[in-house]
Amino acid sequence: MTLVAGVDTSTQSCKVVVRDAATGELRRSGRASHPDGTEVDPAAWWSAFEQAADAAGGLDDVAAVAVGGQQHGLVALDEDGAVIRPALLWNDTRSAAAAEQLIRELGGGDRAAGARAWAGAIGSVPVASLTVTKLRWLAESEPANAARLAAVALPHDWLTWRLAGASSLESLTTDRSDVSGTGYWSPFDESYRLDLLAAALGRPVGDLPLLPRVLGPDQPAGVAQGRAAALGPGAGDNAAAALGLGLERGDVAVSIGTSGVVSAISPAPTADESGLVTGFADATGRYLPLACTRNGARVIEAVAGFLGVSHQEFDRLALTAPPGAGGLVMVPYLEGERTPNKPNAAGAWHGWRLANSTPAHAARAAVEGLLCLLADCLNAIERQGLEVSRLFLIGGGANSEAVRQIAPTVFGREVIVPPPGEYVADGAARQAAWVATGELPDWPREGTRTVAAKPAPLVRQQYDEVKELTLGSR
Repeated sequence: MTLVAGVDTSTQSCKVVVRDAATGELRRSGRASHPDGTEVDPAAWWSAFEQAADAAGGLDDVAAVAVGGQQHGLVALDEDGAVIRPALLWNDTRSAAAAEQLIRELGGGDRAAGARAWAGAIGSVPVASLTVTKLRWLAESEPANAARLAAVALPHDWLTWRLAGASSLESLTTDRSDVSGTGYWSPFDESYRLDLLAAALGRPVGDLPLLPRVLGPDQPAGVAQGRAAALGPGAGDNAAAALGLGLERGDVAVSIGTSGVVSAISPAPTADESGLVTGFADATGRYLPLACTRNGARVIEAVAGFLGVSHQEFDRLALTAPPGAGGLVMVPYLEGERTPNKPNAAGAWHGWRLANSTPAHAARAAVEGLLCLLADCLNAIERQGLEVSRLFLIGGGANSEAVRQIAPTVFGREVIVPPPGEYVADGAARQAAWVATGELPDWPREGTRTVAAKPAPLVRQQYDEVKELTLGSR
């Protein structure tokens, strides 16, 4: 039996799964927490990986390992490979102003022209999460650190590099799915856009930091130091989750984790000048246009905490209130928002009346508000001309029974709920099996549940009427 391992180095924790390469059977697993915050010393990721790998029984017997990771994070390295400053994570919004600068600069001062130019260049319009905006922020806010910059890596790149022994900056690697979220790589010609990176850093093209070599979907990144395991190229978290789910053309995944993500499998790259849909690549050679929100499962956690109830009681309360929560609407921009691009916005409650002043109505409104936010993302995906034949609901938020039952009400279509799992780590393990055996395995997925459509147009109508009435337009 050949064993493979998949790693998910996510915002909140590191998860490691060990699976049978042929059947996908889970043999063992482990996890360890990451520090809170929007900037983190990458050393904490390595420590968490070691703890999670130990909890999974070690990796000495696996044939291959691959890493899926949170996208966009800026890992700045000096010429000796040392981390210059804590990594800025995807959810760090200090580069929001930098994003606006970059858009207008490429458009000669015209924002609309700049948005079109960026979408045509990289398939996406910069927002605070993209790595390119963090590099502009670094150049302007920490010029001494920017001057030391010798290489730029993403979280999964850095962890893979450490697994390989971190021998030299030239040995840094990445994959097309993760690099497509940097803002300086084009999915149209599958190459770096050094002109955009130079503009962000204010350096000539000949004086840019080293960038990781981009590997193909099944191309090995080397061998894990001290082990006989081959290293897969890895992937961005959303691409790894799609690989773990085995998504095909026409499939859309709605993932509710720290953030909310709606992603679709596409045979061709997309370019949305509105900026709502980012034109990323996937981990198989296809493309993964997606819309991402800053607010995800923590909306439910926040309201459950506010109500002083357990998650189970929160679900019970939400399911006792009627669709539309008696007119109570929550706009869940609790940490600003990315879709729509309102990094300084705040959440809001609307339509509060005596008749809906109950914990049940508040719980229902919170779930509906979160799902309406994601439904707007789904609509943006559809406006790119992508077909939606199956809708999958995954992530920690999908463990909520209220979310599972209310989702078809908001989306207006049936929802497929796979069994709970670590789909990013599973996708990384499936990629590791691809590298180890030379073939992408077809692992069965048992225990999938389908929730029938129960449309309630009133819910979206209420939300659409009030969602712009929030603080912080930018």
